[in-house]
Amino acid sequence: MTRPSEILGSVVAASEREQLETFLDYLRDAVVRKVSGLSEEDARRSPVPSGTSLGGLIKHLRWVELGAFAEQIGQIPAAELPTPPWTDADPEADLRLEPDEKLHDVIGAYLEECDRSREIAAQHSLDYVPPGGKLTLRWVYLHVVLETSRYAGHADIVREMIDRSVGD
Repeated sequence: MTRPSEILGSVVAASEREQLETFLDYLRDAVVRKVSGLSEEDARRSPVPSGTSLGGLIKHLRWVELGAFAEQIGQIPAAELPTPPWTDADPEADLRLEPDEKLHDVIGAYLEECDRSREIAAQHSLDYVPPGGKLTLRWVYLHVVLETSRYAGHADIVREMIDRSVGD
């Protein structure tokens, strides 16, 4: 297995964009690795009072990607996007798996959204601001790196609480 320092260190002299893309892709892979090998039961299990589960963390990150890249940068109309799982009555619905959701499908949806994010980002410079928007693509990259790293850390802790598994 390639060590994180080798992956991230490989772009020390790279362009800013390549650094952002490499860091984000490393984190995307890390959160998926955190749920690998889990049973459906463990993917739903929440050892914390908030109800957050490992499957829910992946589900949430899909919505982070969608909101940041598809909505903000790609300006894909809401009518063309999936309906978010949360409501005013249940604002945390994206942090857990529903009985009809399977971990494999949630991971697949996340990876598809990451692919769409890459495709959208590839069309623009880091300084790109969509018409009527306020955020640059650079800001969106930084935001998604921040969010993904935050939830990767949550996943580390939740996974360790569930089965004592640790790793990068």
